[in-house]
Amino acid sequence: MRNCFALVLVSAVISCGGNGGGGGGDDTVDPDATEQPPGRGFRIVSPDIEIQPGQEITYCFYFRTPNTEPLAIKKWKSDMTPGSHHMIMFMTPSDTMPPGTVSASDCGFAGGSGTNLPVWTYAAQNPVAEVSLPIDDGTGKPLAQDVPASSAGYFQMHYLNATDAVIKAHVTLDAEALDAGAPYTKTAAFVTYNGSISIPPNATSDLETRSCATPAGVKFWLMSTHSHKQAIKTAVKDGTAEMFASTDWEHPGIVSFMEPATFYTFASNRLTYECTYANPTNRTITSGDSAVTDEMCMASGYYFPANKPLFCLDNAGPF
Repeated sequence: MRNCFALVLVSAVISCGGNGGGGGGDDTVDPDATEQPPGRGFRIVSPDIEIQPGQEITYCFYFRTPNTEPLAIKKWKSDMTPGSHHMIMFMTPSDTMPPGTVSASDCGFAGGSGTNLPVWTYAAQNPVAEVSLPIDDGTGKPLAQDVPASSAGYFQMHYLNATDAVIKAHVTLDAEALDAGAPYTKTAAFVTYNGSISIPPNATSDLETRSCATPAGVKFWLMSTHSHKQAIKTAVKDGTAEMFASTDWEHPGIVSFMEPATFYTFASNRLTYECTYANPTNRTITSGDSAVTDEMCMASGYYFPANKPLFCLDNAGPF
């Protein structure tokens, strides 16, 4: 499994099953894609956007998933054209902006508010990434993520053009579903976010740490972190034990537990996530969506059995 964990123009293309339903072929495909869309599931393609030489910018592309029936997703696969740093797929209870909209404003967790909070669903930080969910929960049933029909959501897409030429960048996301009626155990995202980061000017080793409760009896099968370029180390801890760590903010990698004997349960019943930063500037850097001026510290993973995705802000939650 490749590392994952991994938001233009005014027009957009959303390609779906030939009948607009839960399966079938695809009438409109990404011309750069090397594989056909899943036979049962859907494909979403963001529009091309021109990224100027040296430009770093984050856009969001808003959509409705094209499935006309509820789907249980067993595999995600994404393909980002050169110039794409990362993508995150967020789902929301209702439309944040009209489907087809692309915008660089309030793009990320800031893209929702009130009762329409975004839920981290899938993410990638490698150009080509995929994640196949575990096929056995310990009782013989596969794990899967629920995607209701015509679900509202958006991609957050961070672009950086390090070349001397204009590039056109887009994201292709495939969602492959279980057969209709197949039994499964629901899994969902468990995501944390430190909204209180404050990195002093010229800091060389500033540690920002927070801790969240984990629901009793749940198991995790994947964990990673997300930060921006000031981070020199990210980590997830179970009490004092380090269960994941990375010194590469761009491609932190993952730790996965794909077999029943290896599923991870937090013995401390708390997930501690922390990021260590070096701040080369003369200003205080705080939490925010901008990869240029702000920072992030997040842990993101999947747990089961799940009733819903869970989100923890600072030390509060999960909600």
